[in-house]
Amino acid sequence: MTSFDSAVEPRSATIATIAQEVGVSVATVSKVLNGRTDVAPDTRARVEASLDRHHYRRRTRRQPVATNKIHLVFHEFDYAWAMEIIQGVESAVSAYGAELVLAQLGGRHRPSDSWLDTLLGRQPMGVLFVACGLTPPQQARLRRQRVPFVAVDTDSAPPESVPTVGSNNWNGGLIAARHLLELGHTRIAVISGPEELLCSRARVAGFRSAHDEAGLTVDPDLVRYGTFYLDAGYEHGMDLLRRPNRPTAIFAGSDTQAMGVLRAARRLGLHLPGDLSVVGYDNLPVAAWMEPALTTVNQPLQDMASTAARMLLDLASGIDLTSNRIDLGTELVVRESTAPPAPGL
Repeated sequence: MTSFDSAVEPRSATIATIAQEVGVSVATVSKVLNGRTDVAPDTRARVEASLDRHHYRRRTRRQPVATNKIHLVFHEFDYAWAMEIIQGVESAVSAYGAELVLAQLGGRHRPSDSWLDTLLGRQPMGVLFVACGLTPPQQARLRRQRVPFVAVDTDSAPPESVPTVGSNNWNGGLIAARHLLELGHTRIAVISGPEELLCSRARVAGFRSAHDEAGLTVDPDLVRYGTFYLDAGYEHGMDLLRRPNRPTAIFAGSDTQAMGVLRAARRLGLHLPGDLSVVGYDNLPVAAWMEPALTTVNQPLQDMASTAARMLLDLASGIDLTSNRIDLGTELVVRESTAPPAPGL
């Protein structure tokens, strides 16, 4: 259970002892504790380190913040995917009467300390991090300021203390590969997202498990990692489909990637699903309007986002969470882009 308002264990360190240890004034330590930005970065870092060593926490409950703004932070905007997240968060936040503020980290998965200074200066009610997160010292800093945060679809395995909402990516990879194997495909490629992302690796792990179940070995040359965007689907698709012994099916790590694969197939004169079957991931609204309509794994993005937003609002209200980790289910949506392999393939 997690609460940003509950009392903590007694501590021997005081603001005065922290100040003496670091060699700064009590006022400076107080500024750091209160999120003031008029402290030199190296001084702030030394104070933060001392506070961490002494496990310093305020005994008082969270005080009312100056704003009712929830900050929604992406590592970068993918407009179709991000819009599903935004809609899910907005539905929960608007019902609560709070405001939503959007931000992105320019492709980084961790913010800089100066970025965090600016965020805290805006006195957020809480922060939702999507496919990005905080370093341990940054997490400690938000906790000291009593600013709750929740991660959505985290980029790596978070510690148990970080409230997180995700989906069952391993199962998503499993059911996508099972579907293609049950259709009779035995030479299946997978294009996932960046290898450093937890969700990317989990989907490939599920993909491999389906092959293990079927008694088949995955050809390592058919396992690719890239971005989740159209260009990665197109580039990997062109490379895979130009091979002499090309795959008869491709599992793409996102619907946007799948669009790139479809373009590569058309460029090479291949027809779906007769010459090639393709499965996407996310079940974005556009998937049903592709030609052919895309078979895809439904990742409940809006539900994930609204669940995370409600968790954050509970924390901001001083309500304990019953669980710090929630994983929503994934399911296959079969449409027109998959079929048994043509004879001879």
